Amino acid sequence: MQIFITGAAGFIGGSVAARLLADGHTVRGLVRNPAQADALVRLGIVPVAGTLDDAALLTREAAQADAVINTASSDHRGAVEALLAGLRGSGKPFLHTSGSSVIGDDVGGDVLSARIFDEDTPLVVEADKQARHAIDEMVLAAAADGVRGIVLCNSMIYGTGAGLHADSVQIPPLVAQARESGVVRIVGSGVNRWSNVHIADVVALYARALEHAPAGAFYFVENGEASYAEIGAAIARRLGLGPAQSWTVAQAAPVWGEGAARYSFGSNSRVRARRARTELGWRPAHDSVTGWIEHDMPVD
Repeated sequence: MQIFITGAAGFIGGSVAARLLADGHTVRGLVRNPAQADALVRLGIVPVAGTLDDAALLTREAAQADAVINTASSDHRGAVEALLAGLRGSGKPFLHTSGSSVIGDDVGGDVLSARIFDEDTPLVVEADKQARHAIDEMVLAAAADGVRGIVLCNSMIYGTGAGLHADSVQIPPLVAQARESGVVRIVGSGVNRWSNVHIADVVALYARALEHAPAGAFYFVENGEASYAEIGAAIARRLGLGPAQSWTVAQAAPVWGEGAARYSFGSNSRVRARRARTELGWRPAHDSVTGWIEHDMPVD
């Protein structure tokens, strides 16, 4: 197949693209940086110069592709609308990347939530995440317009990416801050828990969903969970630092950004990927984020 990927230079998109190329597909990847375009060519990806705001370009690429995978943004509604417009009536697959912070709460790292969501659990969505949830719903509803829309809702991803961008978006900022300051920081007491999943297992699920997922399918993506206190302690051991220390959301926001401090690091996001296992036969191989941090996480 010829597959168009947004975010092909990113962590998820680059890793998915590498798998698709290995499977024999042709990959065209949206890229806005000329230097990255040259690097994508060397990986075997055909670069498409543009941004998520180039609606006509996205619609044209989607119409010409056999499948589309959006890994660039979970929150850019205009880009999703443009891609769906290009696929309308074709029956082709559209894989949209969401994130499990969509059900994240606002507890500042100080509360462990008992709520665990799977695909059959009604979601509880904070006001700040309603726009993302609406995009997910739009993708699922595209089945009525003849698009095989599929949402993959990733939890915390760890591991080293296979494309141009090796780092994920949650653990590496914690590590970078710790290495710069000499102190591991977590938001609040860190009792909040996040489900997590290794990038290799994420990629395997994208490949299965591309081939086999039905229209309107929503999948959480996880294989285990850990608290931020446990993650912070593992980082401290890996770096040879003292115990993790607490930050409030207000203290963390200047370093990590308000949204990240509140939802990426300060919330609970506990999910179970039941449907991917039962419908697609997905069998993730990695199940310990703290083990990866302590034994496999690059530190050089």
